[in-house]
Amino acid sequence: MAFNLRTPKHTGMKFLGNLIWLICGGLASAIGYFIGGVAMMVTIIGIPFGFQMIKIGSLCLWPFGRTFQVDKGELPGCLYTLLNLIWLLIAGLWIALIHVIFGFLLFISIIGIPWGLQHFKLASFAISPFGRRVDIVG
Repeated sequence: MAFNLRTPKHTGMKFLGNLIWLICGGLASAIGYFIGGVAMMVTIIGIPFGFQMIKIGSLCLWPFGRTFQVDKGELPGCLYTLLNLIWLLIAGLWIALIHVIFGFLLFISIIGIPWGLQHFKLASFAISPFGRRVDIVG
């Protein structure tokens, strides 16, 4: 089951969209996610959550042409659900809310719609990152 919003199909357009994204805040957001992920890994309990922050940061670094899929592989039973619930209560809700706000702000102008869609993609990923993997499409 893949989640894919409409992104530019042409490779040049993906590159241009990612470059504009990177210059206009994507790099700063990704660095914030990476620093937050490393800070969460200071404790043993925070290591799985730190890895999820780094995964969101990698998606935030270059979002056009990338998507995520549900991956039911490594963890047994309902462990994904438990970890996603803890994640949602601690960080996921706030991260998703920020991305939704930025998405709506970018939708004010027609030019900002593709970048707003990327924020909505990041918000849905931030709600429940456990059990998902980031893939490069096309």
